[in-house]
Amino acid sequence: MALAVSGELLVDWALGLFPQLLVHWALGLFPATCCAFPWRADTQVRPYFLSIGRLADSRKYLSLLNFSAEFSKGIEMNEFVTLNNGVKMPLLGFGVFQSSTEDTAEAVATAIRVGYRLIDTAAVYRNERQTGEGIRRSELSRDELFVTTKVWMSDYGYDATLRAFDKSMAKLGLEVLDLYLIHWPAPSEFDATLASYNALEQLVADGRVRAIGVSNFGPKDLRILSEHSELVPAVNQVELHPYFAQPALRALHQEKGILTQAWSPIGGINRYGGASVPDPLQDPSLVAIAAEHGKTVAQIVLRWHLQHGISAIPKSVRASRIAENFAIFDFALSPEQMAAIDALDRNQRGGSNPELVHSKSFTISVDD
Repeated sequence: MALAVSGELLVDWALGLFPQLLVHWALGLFPATCCAFPWRADTQVRPYFLSIGRLADSRKYLSLLNFSAEFSKGIEMNEFVTLNNGVKMPLLGFGVFQSSTEDTAEAVATAIRVGYRLIDTAAVYRNERQTGEGIRRSELSRDELFVTTKVWMSDYGYDATLRAFDKSMAKLGLEVLDLYLIHWPAPSEFDATLASYNALEQLVADGRVRAIGVSNFGPKDLRILSEHSELVPAVNQVELHPYFAQPALRALHQEKGILTQAWSPIGGINRYGGASVPDPLQDPSLVAIAAEHGKTVAQIVLRWHLQHGISAIPKSVRASRIAENFAIFDFALSPEQMAAIDALDRNQRGGSNPELVHSKSFTISVDD
């Protein structure tokens, strides 16, 4: 059901924001300010933030208070996909990779308030406890959320993985997990990887996990896995963005019934990972498409993922950015724009090559 939000309602609600807006303006940060307004499809008003891009000046901001907006997506303005075992999962999620223990709980709670219903963490992120705290702060019913975590390489092996799962669940404060992933294939130690996946299969049989999958697996890894397991992975979470689009792997996923999920979906790994590859967010073609829609480049890239049926899990601890990344359900890219973004693929990986990763590749470890 579509819900129109009037200019009067926007003005009333925005009045409470003016002290903050004046501060932003005084500091010269006003161009980055977001327009905020309440909505809910069942007509019960709650805060929801919609990014309107970078404003040129305050007059443009004030003129926006006269418009009305219509939304016709689902109750929480998200798109869902049915995994290969029948479990329903939101396509757009919220990730907490590199989120500090100080920031994670509030970031997760904020994301849930904004509308995210998929939360992605991992044992090695060392913030599962804080992720669980953020979920509890949201006071949202457990069955409205989809939670993912991952087992780290130091806990590979059948029994070790089962113990690691118990630790993760205790930290998260959950009884049942929605999705459990093998974090890296570790090809040089693949026997242990296979044993871990068999443990995941047992967790599904025991009713403790609803769906299982893998992360960073390539075609060879998936083939070998299929020869030593019963359940086809529901998800393969991999590095994927316009400069590293992985079309061949995506095609294999489609053939096998595996959902492609993108980590670093807007190419953040090219900025914070120290990689000597360009940043997709600076690409002139993407900047031009963003200008056509009055959106940020990040929003354009996330929309590109969803229109390809790719699940994306952007991350941030900034409330404005968290909201901005979710505000992608009120527009669509044209076929020509989709093709233009597809053409940007450089086959340039920003993160680690999964074929070379093993249990000693990283100095990080899982906390107790």
